[in-house]
Amino acid sequence: MKANVKWVGEELFLATSESGHSLVLDANGGKLAPSPLENVLLSLGGCSSVDVVSILQKSRQNITACEVEIEAERVDSVPKLFSKIHLHFVVTGSDVNEKQVARAVSLSADKYCSVALMLNKTVEISHDFEIKAS
Repeated sequence: MKANVKWVGEELFLATSESGHSLVLDANGGKLAPSPLENVLLSLGGCSSVDVVSILQKSRQNITACEVEIEAERVDSVPKLFSKIHLHFVVTGSDVNEKQVARAVSLSADKYCSVALMLNKTVEISHDFEIKAS
């Protein structure tokens, strides 16, 4: 896998993936685009959500929506690394089994989400969920 990041002026950078998709990163605290660290959280949420939805669909759960709310804490010293990240999944559907959602969230965190598995070597990652009826 390859990627390219190009400085485009001011504190903006254009990141392009090997597959040809691009996104803008803002080194100035995310004023014009997500900052690189915000993008790490977005990547974690995207990776985890893909897993949770896929696992729930394969277990024949009737889900209509899945959202993950992410909160992170950073250390006070430089570099300001993440110290804790919490993912709160909100799964919406009809007759969704709580044990299946717990299993999906756990499998994503512990086995399938590459981003979480890389981060959890140095960051305390926690997760929980709620189920809403549709």
